[in-house]
Amino acid sequence: MSAVPPAAPAVAAPVPTARVRRARRTRQVRVGVVLAVLVLVACGVSLCLGEAAVAPVDVLRALVGQADELTRFVILDLRLPRLETAVLVGACLGVSGGILQSVVRNPLASPDVVGITEAASAAGVIGMVWFSLDGVALSALVLAGALAAAALVYALAWRSGLSGYRFVLVGIGVAAVASAVVSYVLTRSAVTDVREALVWLTGSLNGAGGERLAVLAVASLVLLPLAWVQGPRLAQLELGDDTAAALGVGVERTRGLAVLTAVALAAVAVAAAGPVTFVALVSAPIARRLVASGAPALVSSALVGALVVVVADGVAQFAVPGTTYPVGVVTGIVGAPYLLWLLTRTNRAGRGG
Repeated sequence: MSAVPPAAPAVAAPVPTARVRRARRTRQVRVGVVLAVLVLVACGVSLCLGEAAVAPVDVLRALVGQADELTRFVILDLRLPRLETAVLVGACLGVSGGILQSVVRNPLASPDVVGITEAASAAGVIGMVWFSLDGVALSALVLAGALAAAALVYALAWRSGLSGYRFVLVGIGVAAVASAVVSYVLTRSAVTDVREALVWLTGSLNGAGGERLAVLAVASLVLLPLAWVQGPRLAQLELGDDTAAALGVGVERTRGLAVLTAVALAAVAVAAAGPVTFVALVSAPIARRLVASGAPALVSSALVGALVVVVADGVAQFAVPGTTYPVGVVTGIVGAPYLLWLLTRTNRAGRGG
């Protein structure tokens, strides 16, 4: 009887060498620098354009306090708060989408698809129309609505583990219920009471500034660094629950903190500018392609989100002379085809997302 040949040893996945890791970090830095420059250029153009056009040198003088009173008013009081809100809203939404897609391992898992944004919108409309809330109070109510929706989606999608497919499907159902709540509030209220809420629901930067911007800025200073710190853990979580646990990651604790951070980021963005659609959906995939790394590119996602919102706001203000559209209209026009393409691509691949 011939001897049985020994089984071939299992081949472990290749571990990236130090050179490969350095190349990846270098690419991430380069992509981040390029995106940051593009954001600054877009911001500069946004400050210069308008009915009262301002030369770049006068913009710089206004920012350092050396311009005339009219120029300072136009730049510092009218345009800069809107621009700051656009940058922070885009960054928060970009990171929120990147975290959710990483946790659920599904490209459809963004706040505006899985019901978080819709629930936040429903809470915001109730606060604005029925209780005339604004600023900190409105942000707190929006956050409560978003957290309630996230907890509900998480609980209903849990079956001895979190399935990305169930998470998305349950989220779509929760979004439909929240949308019905918004319709009910709007139809049961006087037209004069819902006028501001209707503009806010389209995703608008017209009311940027003041207490809303202050709340958004403070929350961003806390939440964005918190999200960045979670990046390495999220990268390990994407390897699968068993592998992540073997690497020493507390899977459920990490996932819960990540979802909580993503929900809070989406909520503060919605409270400041309304539901600016599809920014969270498209930012992280673009950032990942640019970085060309399997790890969550949260910094690049934030910069892509900021760039998308700033450019979209510029298009909304100046594409049609004499007419200003809400920024959410432009992001919706851009994002809807991407969502259709993504659905077609996942179906063609035989996957549910």
